[in-house]
Amino acid sequence: MAQPTLFPESGFRRLRLDIAYDGTNFYGWGAQPDRRTIQDLVEEAISRISRVDTASIVAGRTDAGVHATGQVVHVDVPDAIFDGELTYKDLRYKLNRILDEDVRIMNVTDAPVGFHARFSALRRHYIYKILDNNDVVLPLSRYDVASWYRPLDVEKMNEASALVLGHHDFAAFCKFRQGGTTIRTLEKYEWKRTEEGLLVADVAADAFCYSMVRNLVGAVVCVADGRKDPSWMAELLANKERVSDSLVFPARGLSLYKVDYPTDDQLLERAKVTIGKRDGSG
Repeated sequence: MAQPTLFPESGFRRLRLDIAYDGTNFYGWGAQPDRRTIQDLVEEAISRISRVDTASIVAGRTDAGVHATGQVVHVDVPDAIFDGELTYKDLRYKLNRILDEDVRIMNVTDAPVGFHARFSALRRHYIYKILDNNDVVLPLSRYDVASWYRPLDVEKMNEASALVLGHHDFAAFCKFRQGGTTIRTLEKYEWKRTEEGLLVADVAADAFCYSMVRNLVGAVVCVADGRKDPSWMAELLANKERVSDSLVFPARGLSLYKVDYPTDDQLLERAKVTIGKRDGSG
């Protein structure tokens, strides 16, 4: 397996892009032949300005239909494109003129030395929104909120969620992918009910495997509406018993809102540690 590029080539500089998008009409972040993806759109826009083929590295490869308000990407671009009077604010403006309106570049900055959007990351933060009790989802929220026909008990949700916190094999809550690991550290999984009546989950982990948050949400809802006892969550986790696809909640309620990184002087070391774990050498 090729080693990730931890530094830009000579004559290039590494930029950090902070990106937001409505994932409704995308087949996820990752490029796919003949399908609309965020990666394809972003790389095409950058390549048009840099006039070289540009590859992006993303902090979290969101699935089809999943949104983001705090996605982080790095790209290596030629220094030469800044020989004129192009500023980073100008670059952001030009990229957003090229991109479709459901993807926005929110900020462009110099990436610190050793920064790798994926491997330097400490954790990813997601929120999931549910409107329960068969209440009516407002039209402007229809792509951002999942609905549920039964009333949900937020205390039971938190009781069940607490049982899966920590460093575990989350095979029960992840769709299988060849060659991928399902061992993760779930650092936060908490629910609250807002003044508007929404149930909102705040979920954070060092990384997430495919469909993990949506599986975790579906399992907790089974507890919150009375179908299962909270201890069922712990049993699923321990037995690695795959959650039924019928319980997986829809993508539209899920958004990536933040990615945490260490201080600048720890970025490179964090990337090396993460790569070592991926390659089995750490």
